[in-house]
This record gives sequence, structure tokens and C-alpha cells, in this order.
Amino acid sequence: MKNAKFFMVVAFITTVFFTSCKENTKTASLQIICQNGKTTNIKVELAITPEEQQTGFMFRKNIPAGTGMLFIFDHDQYLHFYMKNTPTPLSIAYIDSEGFIKDIFDMSPFSLETISSSTKARYALEVPQGWFNEQSINIGDKLKITDELIRKK
Repeated sequence: MKNAKFFMVVAFITTVFFTSCKENTKTASLQIICQNGKTTNIKVELAITPEEQQTGFMFRKNIPAGTGMLFIFDHDQYLHFYMKNTPTPLSIAYIDSEGFIKDIFDMSPFSLETISSSTKARYALEVPQGWFNEQSINIGDKLKITDELIRKK
């Protein structure tokens, strides 16, 4: 009887673990080119579908340095983000279709305040709060948009 309970618990935990993992998470390694010529690499998850974009980093308690999430949209538009159910402080960069960073904002955990782009943007890059400053990445720097990245869309 104890063995049956043990296996039921293990089966339940395994099921929860595997159904909560994203089976088809797309990732990419990106390069940001600063105006002074310095380059910085970052590994990102890609948020392409509406479901991925709505969820983002919600419920994530640990986002390692040097990683982030790139939201890819079909067309240029004013973008609006908030931090509902997001326990980790983040910074966000709004990026135009040519890859130029147009805005950078810090966002507070669980805040429902809308953080909007000042101009139309095609991409949004979320990273752990302060990462852009630590890497000396500023407005006007450029995310290298590759054909491979566009094909993943």
C-alpha cells in the first residue's frame, strides 16, 4: 500500500512538472551593438504567440543574468506592458523594426501600471532589472536582427 501511494505521488509530481514545462520554447542568442562599438550577447526565450506574449515572465522567481525574453510582433505598434503576477523586477527595452532601442524602462514586481512605448515598436526585450545599465546599453543602441530570428517567427 505504501508503494502504491509513493508511485501515485511520483506520477503526480512528474505530470505537473512536465505539463508546466514549455515543450516548444524557442530560444535565440542575440547581439546588441552599442553606439561605441561594444557588443553584448544575451540568450533569450522568444515570445511569439499571443499566449506566450500574455504570459511572459509571469510567476518566474529567478531569471538568470545574461538572459531575457524577446517579444516579437507582426507589425510596428505602440506596445504596452505591465507586471501582473510577475515577482521579479524587470527592465524592458522597446525596439523598432530596424533593431534600434527606442525606450528603456524599469518595472516593479506585481505592478499593474502600464509601461508604454513612446513610439511604435516591433520588439520588446525584458531582462532582469538593471541589466541594461550593467551592460552600458542605452537608447539608440541596436539589436542585431538576423534572418534566423525572423524565420523563427
